[in-house]
Amino acid sequence: MKLKYDVTVIGGGPAGLAAAIEAKKGDCSVLILERNEELGGILNQCIHPGFGLQYFKEELTGPEYAERFINKVNEMNIDVLLNTMVINISKDRAITAVNDKGLLKIESGAVILAMGCRERTRGAIMIPGARPAGVFMAGQAQRYINMENQKIGNKAVILGSGDIGLIMARRLTLEGIEVVGVFELMPYPNGLLRNIKQCLEDFNIPLYLSTTVTRIIGKDRIEGVVVSRVDEKLNPIEGTEERIDCDTLLLSVGLIPENELSLKAGVELNTRTNGPLVDNDLQTNIPGIFACGNVLHVHDLVDHVSREGELAGQKAVEFIKNKKERGNEIILKCGKNLVYTVPKYITNTIDNLVNVYFRVSRPMNNGCLTIKSSKGLIFKGKPENFRPNKMVKFNLPPKIISKVSEELYIDVEEGI
Repeated sequence: MKLKYDVTVIGGGPAGLAAAIEAKKGDCSVLILERNEELGGILNQCIHPGFGLQYFKEELTGPEYAERFINKVNEMNIDVLLNTMVINISKDRAITAVNDKGLLKIESGAVILAMGCRERTRGAIMIPGARPAGVFMAGQAQRYINMENQKIGNKAVILGSGDIGLIMARRLTLEGIEVVGVFELMPYPNGLLRNIKQCLEDFNIPLYLSTTVTRIIGKDRIEGVVVSRVDEKLNPIEGTEERIDCDTLLLSVGLIPENELSLKAGVELNTRTNGPLVDNDLQTNIPGIFACGNVLHVHDLVDHVSREGELAGQKAVEFIKNKKERGNEIILKCGKNLVYTVPKYITNTIDNLVNVYFRVSRPMNNGCLTIKSSKGLIFKGKPENFRPNKMVKFNLPPKIISKVSEELYIDVEEGI
């Protein structure tokens, strides 16, 4: 079957839904391709509140947040293909997909990548031991409990203090499953402060920093784990081993943007985020292919994902209608205290503020955001506290961009 659309969105989660709605507002034909049997993505299993505080100015659960966008998609008669797996994207934006009707060939004026993330597994962090039942990724456990109504165990240990792990510590407790503790490799937590307060402190669940699981005990079913303290180089300290009995281990050890399709299209990836390198229009190095949401970089809040999706939808429409070439670009370079910036490139012909997102590499008190060019300091922000577990967003005004032609150095520096 051959199809033709102005804009094709790959992924029907929060980023893809927002992108499709904005593209449709631009009077374009739009198609959403979703591999699951329903729209909404990860939001469908996030039944806890805390969504929409910025976007809708009210507190919603994940399904409630998704429903508002899904209803809008239906109202606007945006075409959707569910249970459809995209298997290839070419550089000329030709998409190959497959579903129960067979092979689909889709010709698209612009493509928006919104495939989201997958969880890092036990194999990625190489915990020694056998492979017993009872070891879950936190998001996997969340789906089992919230959507499949399954009880996964009776006594749990959680490795990693990412937001999904923190939320599942509370969820397990509410389901009558004892949570022994949350163990974090780093000397600081990796989840939002509000989740540490609401999910751990409010339920008296201990958080152990600079501690990790060094062995899994059990053959058929997990019987316990060995945890150890780690040093400044994150290596286990000999003699600090402690056995903890449990029948369940949840891993909340990070997310990986799903960019196998991006690579097939020739999209360049950022080695720090594992997401595409994009400009301030969220366009990749392949003209007409845009990226947004967690496939671009891991977000803390779905509200930011939706805003990013909207921008991608708007810029995809502009690309189709104007076919403008990328102008001269300024490269954003990270200082020693930054992990990454999104976008990586900025055109020097913009008229509006550019939203720049970044994460710091370590906790800093009274740090100042600095922006420099080859000629020296251009901007210095007010002192504030920065944490790796919180993505920072700031607006870069055109007057700063207009002062440089090649590179901008962005960093957070302490004590200046």
